[in-house]
Amino acid sequence: MAVTDPIADYLTRIRNAQQAGHSVVEIPASNIKKRITEILYDQGYISKYKFADDEGKQGLIKIALKYDPLTKRPVIQSLSRISKPGLRKYSKSDEIPRVINGLGIAIVSTSRGVMTDKQARSENVGGEILCFIS
Repeated sequence: MAVTDPIADYLTRIRNAQQAGHSVVEIPASNIKKRITEILYDQGYISKYKFADDEGKQGLIKIALKYDPLTKRPVIQSLSRISKPGLRKYSKSDEIPRVINGLGIAIVSTSRGVMTDKQARSENVGGEILCFIS
């Protein structure tokens, strides 16, 4: 079965792996998913990642999920898809929404690449709001 929304599939795989308590999740790779993975790592939501390009024709992304050492709860509390294939959500740079008053991040696809909401605001570029992570 072909996945109609690969980004929603990516977020769901991470969500499901966390609920099942897995330490590593494997996701089919694409350039946009690789960039989202890099952002998650830079923002401290995941502990490690590896791009395995030898697996099949599109490759795999292996993500080591991060859990709180004391409570054992996942660091990522919520992943929500905002712009969907049936209903795209675009925002100007000064109208990009704040996630939990700046505690979470929004991932934005801009003309200068995929970046966080803070980067998009500082570079003064708008774009498609892909997802919210907190």
